[in-house]
Amino acid sequence: MQLIGMLDSPYVRRCHVVATRLGIPFDHRPLSVFRDYSEFHAINPLVRAPTLVLDDGRQLMDSGLIIQHFEALRPGHGITPADGEARTECLRLTALGLAMADKAVQLYYEISVRPETLRWGEWITRLTGQLRDTAEALEAICPPDGWLQGEGLPTLADITAAVAWRFAHYVLPNMLERSDYPALDALGGRAEALPEFVAAHFD
Repeated sequence: MQLIGMLDSPYVRRCHVVATRLGIPFDHRPLSVFRDYSEFHAINPLVRAPTLVLDDGRQLMDSGLIIQHFEALRPGHGITPADGEARTECLRLTALGLAMADKAVQLYYEISVRPETLRWGEWITRLTGQLRDTAEALEAICPPDGWLQGEGLPTLADITAAVAWRFAHYVLPNMLERSDYPALDALGGRAEALPEFVAAHFD
């Protein structure tokens, strides 16, 4: 299998982290949807990251669906609880992490990619508020140590929140002050020290 996309994408990176955590062999091909557009287009005309190219040539897109595929390859060893309240809570918390990633991506495109003369101030204000509200929601439930759903190994919720937190500070370094979200920042630090995160490090 080939995972296509840059690790500075939170969606690509969470797929990389999950596959590494589950011990799934794959090749990572770090193509940018901007700089490597033609090469990416030759693989997937939709130029959507992440793209997972299966061994038979079929392609999966969307990080959530790719992660479902990875978990299906390792039944009983997934990072999402199988059923019950624990699964529901994991999905709820994962959605918060994805919301933070989504708003950081939208805000980055608006203030760093879109030409300055075309930027919409009201939209930037709204996205900034949503990003901070999501970070505050995660901050309120982050434990002082351990993981969002208790001790043991981190779940998909922790992985997603940590990846989103790292991404937000990478592309929007002055938007979320670490001192305002100490518990979330600590959770991100614990995650970044894990081998699967180290394997997906980017500068």
